[in-house]
Order: sequence, then structure tokens, then C-alpha cells
Amino acid sequence: MNHAPPSSTPRTTALDATHRALGATMTDFAGWDMPLRYGSERDEHNAVRTRAGLFDLSHMGEITVSGPAAGRLLDYALVGDIGAVAVGRARYTMICREDGGILDDLIVYRLGEDEFLVVANASNAQTVLDALTARADGFDAEVRDDRDAYALLAVQGPRSPGILKSLTDADLDGLKYYAGLPGTVAGVPALIARTGYTGEDGFELFVEPKYAETLWRALTEAGEGVGLVPCGLSCRDTLRLEAGMPLYGNELTTGLTPFDAGLGRVVKFGKTSNEGAFVGREALEAAAERAASAPPRKLVGLVAEGRRVPRAGYQVVADGVVVGEVTSGAPSPTLGRPIAMAYVDASYAGPRTPGVGVDIRGTHEPYEVVALPFYKRQK
Repeated sequence: MNHAPPSSTPRTTALDATHRALGATMTDFAGWDMPLRYGSERDEHNAVRTRAGLFDLSHMGEITVSGPAAGRLLDYALVGDIGAVAVGRARYTMICREDGGILDDLIVYRLGEDEFLVVANASNAQTVLDALTARADGFDAEVRDDRDAYALLAVQGPRSPGILKSLTDADLDGLKYYAGLPGTVAGVPALIARTGYTGEDGFELFVEPKYAETLWRALTEAGEGVGLVPCGLSCRDTLRLEAGMPLYGNELTTGLTPFDAGLGRVVKFGKTSNEGAFVGREALEAAAERAASAPPRKLVGLVAEGRRVPRAGYQVVADGVVVGEVTSGAPSPTLGRPIAMAYVDASYAGPRTPGVGVDIRGTHEPYEVVALPFYKRQK
């Protein structure tokens, strides 16, 4: 089935009417019509940090991999040791090209001994599906496009466990970070996962699209007394930026390996299935050696001394020389100052390196180099 939407008509989620009724500002994102914000993105951001926010993430790309050799296929197709993931757990990983370039970053949930749910970014879902399908040749496993089978809602923030507990008898206290279990929420069958992209505690709920409105309504009502608000993609971006989480197309691209991005830990050279063979292994071993000896650039955080906001593509400068490039930048509601992530020459990557700035329309604005993340929640 061809899921590529016509350029003039973005796809809509099962909650499209709900978003419009709430007065959301909509935007075309990766071929989907998605809510950017409902009111103030700063208020939405702060709600997630201090109370709870409700997101529609149904644009994400779900791909089911099943069969006796499903684990072996994913060990070969992805850089992680997916066959070692226990049933009910999830793993952050990546799919790379033969040359080591990142095609996408993924979360893989192990639903059963022979069944996995791969969740890709919306912009890369077709690419990931095509790559997994091609790499499945010779494995006793099926790769199935399940993008139409799921709606995905997320409730994120410190009040999210209490909100969800009021709607389910699933053992949320026993549900670890990066784990998932089947259950019912407000009577709706769901995969309940303790995952998210905000830096806060929270849950992602995979349900059939026909149940999306029922679940959204129930979560909204359950969260009314504790300050839950609907949240759009704009605050999702500032939340993940504060948490130092990479965004594909910004911090991650096909021109970078996981080692270039400072995420070499997701590459598992020691996995034993397929005699250790996986797509991109040779190139990634070379990238690991380069990163260990003399990394050309490192991903760092930048905090503004002034009020001007850096954007992706702006040059990082020091002593009149270009030493890097901003990948993501925005005002930080939590820090109260503009922040950015940037790849900079290794010699300028140390925290508090003096003389570093960002060229913002011809003016070199001073910035402080800091280690990522900018924000880490109190456990």
C-alpha cells in the first residue's frame, strides 16, 4: 500500500476533528496535518514540566516485525542487540545505511517472543519500512506496515502516572522506563508504554484509531483537576531540546554515524546472532575508531548570554573563525534563555570554553558551551 500522501493533501489523524474543535493551530508536518499549538506554547511546555500534557502522536510510523526469525532480522537490520530485549521491554536504537549514515532513530518494543513493534519517525516511516522489507530477504520473518492500525496518544509530565492510574488497573508502578504492557485504559485496549520525548515521566498509548477520541476525552476529563492541557508539536520540540534529545533531520542525518552524534552507545558490536553481522558494521567500526582517537566535531549545548534565538544552520564562531553549526535552537521556557544544540570542533566542545558565539544575522552573539542535557528531571 502506498502511504505517500498527495503533496496538496496532508493526512489527518483520528483526532483531527478534536484538534479543530479545541482551536488548534494546525501545520503540515511530514505529510500530516498536525496541531502545532492550542494556545500558548510556553504554557503547554510549562504544563508538561510541572503538571501534565496530552499529545496526539498518531503521525509516527508503526511497523510490526514478526515470525520465528524476527529477532535475528532486527539484529541484522538495526545497530542494536534487539534479540536480547526481554518481552515487555523497549529499546532505543537506529537503522543505518551500509556506509554507517543514520536512516532513522527508532524505538523497538518486544511484544512477544516472535513479535516486535518498530516505531519510526513520521518523515522516515516509508524509508524504514522499505529498508526493513529489503533486509528481511532470507529471514523467516514478516515486515508489516501498521501505520493505519494505530493511533498514538501520549500523556507526559509529573502528574501523568496519577492521571493514568485513575483510568486503568494495569500495574503502572511496576512498569519501568522503556517498558510496555497490554492493558485497558478507560475501557480501551491499549499498549501502555513508559516512553516519551519530553524529559519527563510519562506514557505513550497505542490504540486502534477508532478508540482515539474516546481515550482523548477520558484522559482530558481525568486530568482536569490536576492541570493537564492539550499540547502541540511546538512545545514537544522545546521539551526534547531542553532534555538534549536528538531530532532526525537536525542532530541526526544520513551524513552522520551514531558515533558522530555522540550516540555510539546504541551500536552493539558484541551481538552474537547472524555471527555478529549487521548492516553498516564495517563502516561503524571505522567510525568508532575515529571517534575514539580524534572526533572532528562534538554535539554540545549552547546557552545564550543575551536574548537572541539561534536557529538550525546558524554558524558557531570563535575568534572570528567558524567552528561549528547550530542544529536546533529555541527559547527555553525552563531556563528563561535561548538555548541551542550544535556540532562544534572538538577543541571548542569543553564546557565554558571562552569566546564562543553564534552568528545571528551578522552579529556574533556570545554563548556559553554546556554539557547536554540542559534539563534533567528530579527522580
